[in-house]
Amino acid sequence: MSSTSQKHKDFVAEPMGEKPVNALAGIGEVLGKRLEEKSFDKAYVVLGQFLVLKKDEELFRDWLKDTCSANTKQQDGEITTEKATHFNS
Repeated sequence: MSSTSQKHKDFVAEPMGEKPVNALAGIGEVLGKRLEEKSFDKAYVVLGQFLVLKKDEELFRDWLKDTCSANTKQQDGEITTEKATHFNS
């Protein structure tokens, strides 16, 4: 797996609260907008989707690709964040 990004480190350094979806590692302005258009506007809503998919990384990757056209690098960043967020809460 790739090294942890600064964005990921910043995200997990404090409670998730009401952080916007584009605060997630791998999710920038463009993907964030695509997710918001589909009502995934907060980081906790995306975490919820990860949990609904029973933390299945392959299903979550497919969901990210289908929902916002995330590429493999973006998916990797997002999965790293979701796993760290889930296991640290």
